[in-house]
Amino acid sequence: MRERFWERFDLEELTDEEWEALCDGCGQCCLLKFQDEETGDLAVLNVACELLDIHSCRCSDYAHRFEKVPDCTQLTPERIDDFRWLPKSCAYRRVAEGRKLAAWHPLIAGGPERMHRKGISVRSFAVSQREVPEDELEEHIIAILPIDA
Repeated sequence: MRERFWERFDLEELTDEEWEALCDGCGQCCLLKFQDEETGDLAVLNVACELLDIHSCRCSDYAHRFEKVPDCTQLTPERIDDFRWLPKSCAYRRVAEGRKLAAWHPLIAGGPERMHRKGISVRSFAVSQREVPEDELEEHIIAILPIDA
């Protein structure tokens, strides 16, 4: 990877390896979400995709995620604007908005533990989709995000 690529190149100029490395591994993309068809608002749950390893906050089958979870989030440089719900802490969002990576980001801190200790990741509060019956999902809403049309 190129040195400090996140500061020197636009998202569209990153290699696949750099794009993947930019992910801070917080797991927030992997939380289930429901969108209100009338308002567009997004309800975020504390329930993580069945493939998320909650301790590491990484996908347990990243290579096959779209086959196993067809509505898995596929974030690309071209689609970054479609993901306005990404948290302000998200490295992809930060770089797209011209902001620097946070000091806790694994590329700066040398690994993910600082991010986990700061409570940025879902490690401390997420539960697996495997543990929550579908008829109880609504009880796990932790935030409503207004999404501008």
